[in-house]
Amino acid sequence: MVEKIASEMGGKAPQANQGQSAASRANEPKRDTFVFDLDGTLLNTLPDLVELTNAALRECGFPQHTTEEIKSYVGSGVMALIRLAVPAEAGEESVERAATLWKELYPKYGYSLTKPYAGIEDALSELKKRGAKLAVLSNKYDSAAREVVERFFPGVFDSVHGESPDFPRKPDPAGLSKLLAELDSSAQRCVFVGDSSNDMRVARAVDAFAVGVEWGYNPVSVLEETGADVVIQHPAQLLEFLS
Repeated sequence: MVEKIASEMGGKAPQANQGQSAASRANEPKRDTFVFDLDGTLLNTLPDLVELTNAALRECGFPQHTTEEIKSYVGSGVMALIRLAVPAEAGEESVERAATLWKELYPKYGYSLTKPYAGIEDALSELKKRGAKLAVLSNKYDSAAREVVERFFPGVFDSVHGESPDFPRKPDPAGLSKLLAELDSSAQRCVFVGDSSNDMRVARAVDAFAVGVEWGYNPVSVLEETGADVVIQHPAQLLEFLS
C-alpha cells in the first residue's frame, strides 16, 4: 500500500534503512504514538517568520534578509534565529533586544500567512480515528507553539510543547522523553516526524522511529545524513507507520 500511495502522489515509496530484514521489521514493537515538529512539518510558517523577523530587524536598524536566508536560520528556536539574522558584529545585548522585540511583535504578525501543508489535516484526522496518540514538540517558544496549534488544529493533539525550561530545544532528548512519559508511551512506540536535523537527531537520541518530510525547510540529504529511518513525500504515507 505504501507503493500505491506514493504512486498516487507522484513520488517514491518510503524506504527503510538498508540492512533491515522483513523478519526484523515484523518483530518491531507496536507504533501508536506520533510526535510532530511544528514549523516546516505541520505548518508552513515561513512567510510569517520572514515578515516578523524583518520587522524586528528594521526596528533595530539592522539589514533585512531574503526568504531563503531566513529559511536557513529557522529550526533551533528564536534566539538561534536572531543570532543568525543580526549582523555578525552585533553584541549579545543587541541580540537580546532584537529577540525581545521579535516576541513583542509576534501577536501582530503571528500566523496571518501561515497554512497547514497539503494533506496534513486529513492524515492527522485518520491517525486519530485509528487510535494513535498525537503530540507536538517544537523549538518555537512554548506559548507561541500552543497558540498556533490551537488556532489551526483545535482538539487534535493530546499534548503540545514548545521550548521552555522543562522542555529544552531539540536535539536535547529530555523534552521528548518527558513528553512520551506524559503520553504513557515509549520511544519504541514513537514515530517522530520532522523536517530538520534537530528532529532526526532527537528521535535517534531516544531510539524513536525517525520520519523526515520532503516538503519542509531542509533538503532530503540533511535528513538522511542525520539519521532519518525514512523520508516521505506526502502526509498520507504516515498511515503506513501506524501498527
